[in-house]
Amino acid sequence: MTAPHEPAPARGTSPARLVRRTLLVLAPLAALGAAWWFTRGAPAPVAAGGHDHSTMAMGGDSARSVSLSASDEHRIGVTFAEATYTPLDRQVRTVGQVSVDETRMHTVSLKVDGWVGRLYVDYTGQSVASGTPLLSIYSPMLVTAQEELLLAKRLAQQVAGGSAQARSESDDLVAAARRRLAWWDVPQGTIDHIEHSNQVQRTITLRAPAGGVVVEKLVTAGQRVMAGETLYRLADLSSVWVDGEVYEQDLRTLSVGQLATAEFDALPGERFTGRVSHVFPILTPETRTARIRLSLRNPGLRLKPGMYATLLLDEPARRPVLTVPRGAVLATGERQLVFVRRSNGQLEPRQVQIGATSDTRIEILRGLVAGDTVVASATFLVDAESNLGTALGGMGDMPGMEFTLPPSTTSPDSTRRKPRGASDAMKDMPGMKQSPPMPDMPGMPGMRPATPAPKTPNKKGGEHDGHTGHDGGGR
Repeated sequence: MTAPHEPAPARGTSPARLVRRTLLVLAPLAALGAAWWFTRGAPAPVAAGGHDHSTMAMGGDSARSVSLSASDEHRIGVTFAEATYTPLDRQVRTVGQVSVDETRMHTVSLKVDGWVGRLYVDYTGQSVASGTPLLSIYSPMLVTAQEELLLAKRLAQQVAGGSAQARSESDDLVAAARRRLAWWDVPQGTIDHIEHSNQVQRTITLRAPAGGVVVEKLVTAGQRVMAGETLYRLADLSSVWVDGEVYEQDLRTLSVGQLATAEFDALPGERFTGRVSHVFPILTPETRTARIRLSLRNPGLRLKPGMYATLLLDEPARRPVLTVPRGAVLATGERQLVFVRRSNGQLEPRQVQIGATSDTRIEILRGLVAGDTVVASATFLVDAESNLGTALGGMGDMPGMEFTLPPSTTSPDSTRRKPRGASDAMKDMPGMKQSPPMPDMPGMPGMRPATPAPKTPNKKGGEHDGHTGHDGGGR
């Protein structure tokens, strides 16, 4: 009796097999990603050879000696220069602005209350000379002082034939009346005119105390003014100031009385020579600069307040110091390096301490001696070459960085080298366990087709091929 044929496995199990196979592929990749994620912030381990690979990111601080051929030096533009003792001609260059010399400014005001009558100087920018009439003023106080002067004069005339004491007292009254008018800035000529005419003047003319240019006018005709109120500001522009800003490291080279030169865009080709009249004792925190002031003569009033200027200040001559070209020094942020050419032709990085600088050379305080040959140009490219050598030299001892290829194998149906699998490449890395080989996956590109299962008879006497899922489900 023939045993009944067992039903074929359910066709719905094929997706489960695909899932299991996919998990076998993704599991090693997930483990690798997790290992990288949890160790990405940890410091790199020190290899057995004693190399600290964290120094590879230090730029110029990890530089080492470099050997360049003559063609390489010519290709990247390397030139050399000797460290020599030379005078360091240093010049501070900055910008400035012309301003009014405050010591030559005058303020015109009254010492009595009154009303302005007529304005003789009635606009800003007008030039005036010393003694030029500015305005006329009516003041009851000035009228009273004039009347007292005339009264004292009549009294003195009346006691002219009296005793000596009476004449002396009358003369004192006249002198006191004159002083009062003079102290109220009434010109001496006006006082003499009042005495000779024997009449009181209703208005008194106010005159300029000094020559200059009216830089501010604060009065109009008919205005009532109070004692001490500013009416005019006059500036003598025959001498001006030029204020500039210098950095704090340049202050040590500046002093009061030092010669300086000023150039102006408005006057091309001309130079004005003056002296440093003041160095401000306070530094500006925002710009780290300090103000300096030059005093310049201004013949013909060609220099106008507000003009921009370029200031050139030459440092006093110093003794010769050890210097190299400015391009020879490479600043790494924490220190300064130069590349010294040794007798064997190698370029050795050496730390130096720098001092003052000029437009073309820089002072070396420590690290070099006279006669040392240094790289004068393309220093940055030499440093990059040095750092590249340091980086590549340090990667050889890092775990998992073996780049050797597997031995060549051939098969009867192929003469090409078999590519190395991902699991083979990672098996030497710490913490990575080799997973079992993947089973064959039919239908995927590059995969060998599966061996077909033997055909078995079914219930109806037919045959099936042992696979499911070909016709969309069991029947």
